[in-house]
Parts: sequence; C-alpha cells; structure tokens
Amino acid sequence: MVNEPTHAPLLSIVVPVYGVEAYLYQCLESIRADIPAGESEAVELIAVDDASPDGCGDMLRAYAVGRTGVRVVHLSSNVGLGLARNAGLDVATGRYVWFVDSDDWLPSGTIAAVLDRLRQHQPDVLMLDHLRVHEDGRREVDASSPLLRGIPDVTRLADQPRLLRVQHTAWNKVVRRDFMDELELRFFPGWYEDIPFSHPLLIGAEKISVLDRVCYLYRQGRQGAITSTRSGRHFDAFDQYERLMDWVARKHPDERLQAELFELMINHYLVVVGNDGRLHPHLRRDFFQRAAAHYRRYLPSGDHQPPPGVSGLKHRLVGRGDWLAYSALRQAHRVAGRLRRPGPVAGADSGSADSGPAAADEDPGRAAGAEPTRDGGPASERRDALAGGRLP
Repeated sequence: MVNEPTHAPLLSIVVPVYGVEAYLYQCLESIRADIPAGESEAVELIAVDDASPDGCGDMLRAYAVGRTGVRVVHLSSNVGLGLARNAGLDVATGRYVWFVDSDDWLPSGTIAAVLDRLRQHQPDVLMLDHLRVHEDGRREVDASSPLLRGIPDVTRLADQPRLLRVQHTAWNKVVRRDFMDELELRFFPGWYEDIPFSHPLLIGAEKISVLDRVCYLYRQGRQGAITSTRSGRHFDAFDQYERLMDWVARKHPDERLQAELFELMINHYLVVVGNDGRLHPHLRRDFFQRAAAHYRRYLPSGDHQPPPGVSGLKHRLVGRGDWLAYSALRQAHRVAGRLRRPGPVAGADSGSADSGPAAADEDPGRAAGAEPTRDGGPASERRDALAGGRLP
C-alpha cells in the first residue's frame, strides 16, 4: 500500500530494499532526520521492498507508521535493483528523483544542500560527490571525484566532457523527472543496470549542475558484491552496453561521443575479464570473445587510435580477438606483480588480478542469491576508465 502525499514535493528519494536488514534503518534515518525544519513537504521518501527475504518488509511497515512523507511499495516477487527502482519511480510525485541504495547513507546537511542547489540552478541533472566507507570506518575519496572539481555553476557535457568519466552510477545524480521522461529512460533488468541509464542522462542534459561536496556515503565490503561474485551474470554487461550504444545512435549520433564511450566500454570489459573474482576460468575466454565482437561492432569510423601505452596494447588484442596473446600478457603481469610484492599484504585479494588491495575492486551489493544491488563501477574500474586501464 502506498500513502499518497498531500502536496507535490520537490524531491522524491527512491530506496530499493533487499536483504539489508542490518543497514536499512541507518539509511532511512540519514534521509528523514536530515530534512531541514520547514521542508517536510519538499521531500518524499519512497522505499521499495523488493520481496526481501529477511525482516526488511516488516521494518518498512513499522517505519512508515506516523511518519509523513514516507511511502512504501511492497513487490510480490523479487525483480532486482533496476526494476525495483522503476517501481518506485512509477509512484514518485517529486519534480526531481534521487535513487539511494539501501545499504548506503547520507551525511548530515546533504538534503538542505541538494534542495538549495535544485532551486538555485533548476538543472536537468545534479551531480554529487561521495566517499567510499569501509567496514573499519576508513573513508576513501573516489578515483573519479577530482573530475567534479572546478566545474562552472551550470554546464553541459559538450563543455565538460570529463564528466562522462565520473563513476557511472544512478545514486550520484539527482534527475529532473520530466527530463528523464523526455529521454525515455528507465532501468533495465540484469546486472550492470546503471550503464544504459547514467551515461544518457549526461549526454542529453542541457543543464548539469555539480554540487562539489560529499553528499553520499558508499558502503564497501558487503558480502555478495557483484564485482566479487563469480557468475555468468557478468555477461549482462554486453546487453547493457548494447542498449547504451543503441540509445546514443538514435538520440545523439556524434562520432566523438561514440569514440569516448567505445573506449570506456572496452576498458570496462578488460577489467571484468581480468578479474578472478568475477569470472570462472572456463568463462573467461568466452567473455573475451564477446568483448572482441563488440570491439568490431562498435569500432568508431575513421582513423580511430587506441589509447597509448599498455592500455592500447590491450585494446589491440581485443580488437584482433587474440585470446592467447592476451592470456600470456595477463599471466606475465600477474607474475611481475607477485615479484614486486615483498610479502602478503594485509587485506589483499589473492584472487584478484589487480595489484592493489581487495577494497580497490569491491562494490558492495546485495546477497548474490537474488539480484545483487548494483554495478557501482568499483575504484579499479574507474581508475582504468580514467587512465586508460592497466594490465588486467
């Protein structure tokens, strides 16, 4: 049952909920308690119970009692993060929509800052900065956060193309609802659901505002993260990129834009195929060949140049579909990485091809038994996208 608001709010915050019993209250309270006095009618909180198998459904029912502006949608079956977001969007009445994941939370003062910026700039998209918060309490600046620095009050992607390389998630963007409808954007099922949603928002926006302050605390180390879960579901990335590329071809057929997305896509595939925590060894070659097929299919026209250095070598191997050479290169990097290490590193992921700590390749998600929470584009992915990638 959904309680209808008495006034249309400025901001709807949609929180999909699945298997986060230990974190749910912190998330909800970080939103509700942060609404400034006199602004209660400006914000509505819509929590979507995605048929959570734990006590989240009962927690949401109890939480909504006596709290105005809190609305709960209970789904009869588990549909996954993307479609649960859609369910919340379908009942949202705010002019702007913000998708917040239910195991994350907001720092104090966020709601006031967001409302102020929305009223001041009235953007199509408001981009927000965040911190990654580890289980031991350590807070880490995201690798892509510097790209948000020094942006004018209101801009466009054409004027600030670096914004396309900011972490491609839904939760670091507040979106004007009518603008989302104009772009015909909704979330698709499957893993990596943010890919065909997040990029088009920036591509299509005439007014992008950047709020250069930490407005989101992104929990790390959750068991069941898709980026540390071995599964054939990582092949969903190909469907999601096909959706993105199809949308761009139909809506914004710009060669420079397509070339930028092409490079980001191949970098992303190289991160996935090179990570032991995501693909079983018997799936890795098939994934590489699928990536090679996408390379040939989406290779920009004209004299396209791969990125420089080792990243360019990797791109060329994918373009040729040369799995044997890629495998040899990957193995050589792994051996060199072990030789560089003086000994075991506390917290290191021995199964990861990344030479950094495990946290650098984590992306918190829901329990893997149903739909994992998100494709957050982990720190290592963003470093690869920003710097052209390193050896997988």
